[in-house]
Amino acid sequence: METQSLDTRALNLEAPATRRPFRTAAVLGAGTMGAQIAAHLANAGLEVHLLDIAPDEGDTNAIVEKGFQAARDASPDPFFTDDVAERIYLGNFEEHFDRISEVDWVLEAVVERMDVKRGVHARIEEHARPDAVISTNTSGLPIHEIADGRSADFKQRFLGTHFFNPPRYLKLLEIIPTDATDPAVVERVAQFGRLHLGKGIVVANDVPYFIGNRVGIFAQLQSIRHYTDGDYTIEEVDTLTGTLQGHPKSATFRTADVVGLDVLVDVTTNLYAKAEDDESREEFQVPDVLQRLVDEDRKGAKSGEGFYKKVDGEIKSLDPETFEYTSAEEMDIGDIRSIKKAGDLTARLNALYQDPGRAGQFFRDTTLETLGYSARRIGEITDNPADVDRAIRWGFGWEMGPFEKWDALGFETVLNGMSERDVAVPEWVRTMQEQGHTQFYRTEGGTREVYVPSEGGYVADPTPDDELSLDPIKADASREVWTNGQAALLDVGDDVVLYEFRSKANALGREVMQGLRACIDRVENDPNLRGMVIGNEGKNFSVGANLGEMAQAAQQGQYDQIGAYIAEFQDTIQRVRYAAKPVVVATHQRVLGGGCEMAMASTHPVCAAETYIGLVELGVGLIPAGTGTMRMAAYASRRAPTDNPSDIQPYLRTYFETLAMAEVAESASQAVEMGFLPEHTKVVMNADRRLHVAKQEVIALSEQGYTPPPVMNKIKVLGEKTLSTFKVALHQYKEGGYISAYDEFLATKLGHVLCGGELSSPQTVHEEYLIELEREVFLSLLGEEKTMARVEHMLKHNKPLRN
Repeated sequence: METQSLDTRALNLEAPATRRPFRTAAVLGAGTMGAQIAAHLANAGLEVHLLDIAPDEGDTNAIVEKGFQAARDASPDPFFTDDVAERIYLGNFEEHFDRISEVDWVLEAVVERMDVKRGVHARIEEHARPDAVISTNTSGLPIHEIADGRSADFKQRFLGTHFFNPPRYLKLLEIIPTDATDPAVVERVAQFGRLHLGKGIVVANDVPYFIGNRVGIFAQLQSIRHYTDGDYTIEEVDTLTGTLQGHPKSATFRTADVVGLDVLVDVTTNLYAKAEDDESREEFQVPDVLQRLVDEDRKGAKSGEGFYKKVDGEIKSLDPETFEYTSAEEMDIGDIRSIKKAGDLTARLNALYQDPGRAGQFFRDTTLETLGYSARRIGEITDNPADVDRAIRWGFGWEMGPFEKWDALGFETVLNGMSERDVAVPEWVRTMQEQGHTQFYRTEGGTREVYVPSEGGYVADPTPDDELSLDPIKADASREVWTNGQAALLDVGDDVVLYEFRSKANALGREVMQGLRACIDRVENDPNLRGMVIGNEGKNFSVGANLGEMAQAAQQGQYDQIGAYIAEFQDTIQRVRYAAKPVVVATHQRVLGGGCEMAMASTHPVCAAETYIGLVELGVGLIPAGTGTMRMAAYASRRAPTDNPSDIQPYLRTYFETLAMAEVAESASQAVEMGFLPEHTKVVMNADRRLHVAKQEVIALSEQGYTPPPVMNKIKVLGEKTLSTFKVALHQYKEGGYISAYDEFLATKLGHVLCGGELSSPQTVHEEYLIELEREVFLSLLGEEKTMARVEHMLKHNKPLRN
């Protein structure tokens, strides 16, 4: 079939949306993908009907209930909160199929069999609303074939929507229209996917396995064959294909085990069958070792054994000769440490490419084949190399896609390597070379451009207007308003500035916090500035205060210095809250300890939906002392229906348990439930938009005539009587073996602050009273031997010590 030339650039994906959002949906098929797609639609606020076939006998909803429960039990959790699951209504095809007549969007996610999918869509056409959008979720079946036999009207509103597993966490959503699909339908689904589901959207041609799987599976099989047909061990391959070259730490074989070896075999088999015109079709032959594992029901993580197996607490790997699991052998891939220390990803990739040993040989072989294959697919899977890069980054977790990696290694370097290995290079790349172009991406006039062969040159590939990217801002020295080496203040336009952490792991050390106070002063005193965003584009927003600084000072007995630092830290957090102009904290990923306290202090936080936030200080033998304990006591007092101690105590007990167990919210929505964020927090589904939304929040608050909130001068605390009930519960936990004696000691100290210290009866206190109390307890704990042991263990091993 001749494919339609498609390009994601043709769509308007930015906010404000021009297409009506979906409010209701039906997901047909409650397998792993269907149930988790339903979960994520519910995360986005939709009411969702999840339907599956009825069993031959017994409870007619047994199959759908089993699939739904599997999603409820899945880890990581597909749901933002437990309440989200209540938006999903279960049913079966026999009794409840007519429900789809009530919904905006019908998503079919049944088994990957053409005959089954066609039969389901014949039924959908009978029941769906005339204006409902209809899609099929498939990893690679031809979309136009699934729609065979359907009416012209049906085909206009029908398309493929390929979610990657798990749907909540993997960013890529491939949209695959047919020649008959109405472009307005494509745009509606794409806008909704990006803005409300948080997805990265790539439009793919309706060809076998689209973009992501076509290139990603090819690359994975290249690595697997260096084990099955070469002389590299599983551990060597996973070391060379993990974080070292900017891929997920699960690398090749752990990823295969997690996805399921049966799934990998099915995809590879189907790809081989469908990609009849692919010059590299033979590369999709299933390796014998992989097929044998599946035949023996060794399907990976789901069956407990695949390429890896845990034996008596040890992770062992498959010996391809004996098919037994053996301990890892010493690797023979040279000095990997020096490659790791080469620098950033570009430096590491070049060090790997130039490595003369087995590591370099592996990297050159697999990379050159993958880059050549990616180039040969342009014009078939998509016209735009940037869409290939996005699909691989978002769907397979690579930090650089194939063409970005090619640029990083050097255009001519890669071409020379391909020539040496007889890797086929498509004509369009040779044309680039003849035109004098030596990179796939370039920046002209501040806008990124990508070479698109069908256009005969470079076309714009800019950052969307509703995203705020810091790299181009930092490239312009004039926009760096202030810096101290650990942080910087950036002019992000429209009279708004952004404070960016630049410390290791974005830790909130003394220099970062001093800088923040100085920058708040600057914003307050500059009449031309509306306010400030606190945010960054690091792996995590912040993992908290700089433990190393405090540990070193404690070891040297500099407790006065630590006391001054803690007071400064608390004062800085209070400045965030009470600044004369809006200071909006914009979080993403891990937001722990002091980072959490900063977000809690923000009057109008903006948080990526995937924000994992909590006060985890008890894990290192301390208590939250950056106003976090004070704020939780205040929340309990404020959220209770009355100021009666009996109404406050249940809230306080919940917060006490949360902090004592160092619990972390697994989404921004859950963080609101747990009290770490206010109910009016703006939750942004697409993390790439969070800084833009935060900037707009600063502007909106400024336009409204912003004033900071009043100081909390009447926080109701409950005193020693309530603390006694906490002590009884802690003692029972200790006696039951759930916590250690030191855990009990620490939690008692936490309760002491939450209850207001040594007060014989409930009283109202000023927030500064509790802030001083949490500081005193924090300092006292730094003098405890077991606390220092916990701190040192965390710094050394990056995991908590139970002592």
